[in-house]
Amino acid sequence: MVIIALDFENKEKTLNFLKEFNEPLYVKVGMELFYSEGPEIIQSIKALGHKIFLDLKLHDIPNTVKSAMKCLAKLGVDMVNVHAAGGIKMMSEAVHAFDGLEHRPLVIAVTQLTSTSKEMMNNEQGIQGEIIDSVLRYASNALVAGLDGVVCSPLEVAMIKQKLGKDFLTVTPGIRLASTDDDQVRVTTPADARRIGSDFIVVGRPITRSENKVESYHQIRKDFMGE
Repeated sequence: MVIIALDFENKEKTLNFLKEFNEPLYVKVGMELFYSEGPEIIQSIKALGHKIFLDLKLHDIPNTVKSAMKCLAKLGVDMVNVHAAGGIKMMSEAVHAFDGLEHRPLVIAVTQLTSTSKEMMNNEQGIQGEIIDSVLRYASNALVAGLDGVVCSPLEVAMIKQKLGKDFLTVTPGIRLASTDDDQVRVTTPADARRIGSDFIVVGRPITRSENKVESYHQIRKDFMGE
């Protein structure tokens, strides 16, 4: 499934973008939009019939993350995430925040951001080895904690599926139609993401900054779904 990243700074621009589509979408609301507009933006998007991945990347002590997730549970979103670096206990508490609820969103964990290079991971994070090793460690912890899947680059999907099973979800940003000069360093195309087994791809600028946004979305969807 294709998730459109709504990387807009306010409600007006967000709704103007969504008005161009006459179909239900799966969209991502990140920090910029949520912190700018608050929970009301979720209600506005939900009222239009769209599914929402609320991308806030929670990372704190386990009890704080659980309490925050209980607040997010009231919004009725379809996917939420935490940072896997917070550890198994923190991730487990994030899932337990939804115990007893009829509608539980998918809970996934961020492994290594797609803007992270091997050099950054080794020298700045102090994590030695290859990125795939770090991603697999984080993903394995997420599975143990009871999460539904992880956010990773498309380049790590095949190994995650091989090691942790095909039912463990992979949500992959860093999708581009061609080489682009931006802040993503571990990227691939929608068709490649399909071939290597990504369950969801997150696409922002190639759609939101396109001259024909609806056409771009459908082309990316077609490439990813193999239609």
